[in-house]
Amino acid sequence: MTHGPGEVVVTGVGLAVPGAGTPEALLRRTACPVTGPDPEPFDTAARIGRRGHRYKDRATRLALCAALDALRSADLIPADGEEVTVPGDTIGVVASSNLGNLDTACLTAAAIAERSAVDLSPMSLPNASSNVIASWVAIRHGLRGPNLMLCNGATSGLDAVHWAAALVTAGRVRRAVVIGVETRNAVVADLLGRSAGELLDGAAALVVEGARWAEARGARAVAALGPYERRAGLTGCVEALLPDGAAPGVWFTPERYAEGPAGAVPVPQAVPVPQAVPRYDVSGAVGRASGALGVLQCAAAVGWLARAGAGTGAGPEPGAGVGPEPGAGVGPEPGAGVGPEPGARVGPEPGAGLGTAFAAGPGAAPDPVPASRQALITCGDDSADAVAGLLLRPTPDRCPPHPARAALISMECSR
Repeated sequence: MTHGPGEVVVTGVGLAVPGAGTPEALLRRTACPVTGPDPEPFDTAARIGRRGHRYKDRATRLALCAALDALRSADLIPADGEEVTVPGDTIGVVASSNLGNLDTACLTAAAIAERSAVDLSPMSLPNASSNVIASWVAIRHGLRGPNLMLCNGATSGLDAVHWAAALVTAGRVRRAVVIGVETRNAVVADLLGRSAGELLDGAAALVVEGARWAEARGARAVAALGPYERRAGLTGCVEALLPDGAAPGVWFTPERYAEGPAGAVPVPQAVPVPQAVPRYDVSGAVGRASGALGVLQCAAAVGWLARAGAGTGAGPEPGAGVGPEPGAGVGPEPGAGVGPEPGARVGPEPGAGLGTAFAAGPGAAPDPVPASRQALITCGDDSADAVAGLLLRPTPDRCPPHPARAALISMECSR
């Protein structure tokens, strides 16, 4: 199969979230939130060990766990190792966290104000750097591609996915690890005015990769990135992604999105997605996720696409209370394909701005994946004129079950 230079796929997903170890488990937990005591905090030592992590903050350790899981899922790291199997300069890192090292920065500033800089530990001071999360992931695995850290408010997670895909499309790297992480502690809870139990303490990671490079090394894509939009409001964002009122197969809503008071009659013009479309709010299951939300939503959407592809239906679990009326089907029709037509292009037009980052360009198939088989992901604050949206699409198995590994070359990043 021949792929255009702009087609970007997801080849790996990693999670470091209490009670949800896979995309499918995250989706189930989102559809049917667990009642009762909260699960135990994620044990980072069980995945990455304790050696060498004594002075790393909680957000960095969670990010390292999710990134390792994603890289192994993408077959870029063997199950029993931590070294990547492709040249390190072909992999970039884009991390998103608005509050990840806030505790370190605030406690450091307080120590200096109350005493002096002499009292600071030289081992913990590097954690006050805003890019510490992305940097440690790159150092740990020898990833020498571009390294970015985003702190961009409510849209930060989806923005990170966008910029990682932009790096791939531009030929800067062949693949990138995208990480969204937030943690809860007294400093974060005090800043947000919320109890710690309401906040996420976890991380999610994706490996986004050029489709032709994934196919060359025999990797299986689990999803394809569709268009990305960033608009001043939720309605405008959704309409740009899904023109003519097309209904997606599922909608991952902004954090704690409310369509109106309980019992109120919905106003059609105020709700950008038809009522029959199932809705999932990931933050309701894992806590308010801030800069990690967009990456978590993509991970859950991969779970939804896997269920749809398996023919088990993609609607919410019984009793979820966030989807259509009982009996409403949203899965694919029997025998429906699961990928774009050959030659479909998902990359940006030359010179395209943020509003049309990954829309199909010239040469795209005239009959793309139906909207009803795509996942709509939105996050942001509608009242603050900042909303980002992304479509995640199904993709066929591009490779044999056990393909031969492609030979490595020294200039693997060349276009």
